[in-house]
Amino acid sequence: MESPDPRRNLIVLAEARKVSLAALSRMIGKNGSYLHQFLYKGSPRKLEETDRATLARFFGVDEAELGAPQDKYHDLARAEWIDVPRLMVGASAGPGARLDEEGAFDAIRFSGRWLRSMGLRANSLSAITVSGDSMEPTLRDGDEILVDCSGSALRDGIHVVRLEGTVLVKRMDTGRPGRIVLLSDNPAYQPIECGAGEVQVVGRVVWKGGRI
Repeated sequence: MESPDPRRNLIVLAEARKVSLAALSRMIGKNGSYLHQFLYKGSPRKLEETDRATLARFFGVDEAELGAPQDKYHDLARAEWIDVPRLMVGASAGPGARLDEEGAFDAIRFSGRWLRSMGLRANSLSAITVSGDSMEPTLRDGDEILVDCSGSALRDGIHVVRLEGTVLVKRMDTGRPGRIVLLSDNPAYQPIECGAGEVQVVGRVVWKGGRI
């Protein structure tokens, strides 16, 4: 069987997730040029074990794809945990937050088995922080939400959307052809009605976590 090419695989994974090599380098605690040098200058010759494990969890792949020895390919304990990236951008549950910068700065670890039981694919997930009170009591300011960005068919439910350059988390009512109504769970906030073409759906909210 052909051995995996860790450099090529890393390039493909980074492009698919739309995350820069500099951001990945910082995520594993290295300077921003570290992975670029690994990929294109051959230095270092291979990834350190801890860096390889972190990247494999981030992308939801086996470490063997990034150059791990074959005996680790069957290490189920490592393969069962997935690091979902936390993005810098927050989803406003209030007046709205501008999308000034978007990139992974941390990760939240989930059971791979649990994600599969929910019908979720690791490489389609991101975690972001809720800002504001318009979705209370369902979502509170500071809650972490897991967003499925797989691009599945549009349906009613809580979604993260972009509207006029602003990132929002709202319930979506798609009952009227050509129109979308963004609803807040907090009755103090009025519905936002707009044309279907005005709203870009980032993903569906599938899980939340926060302080009690």
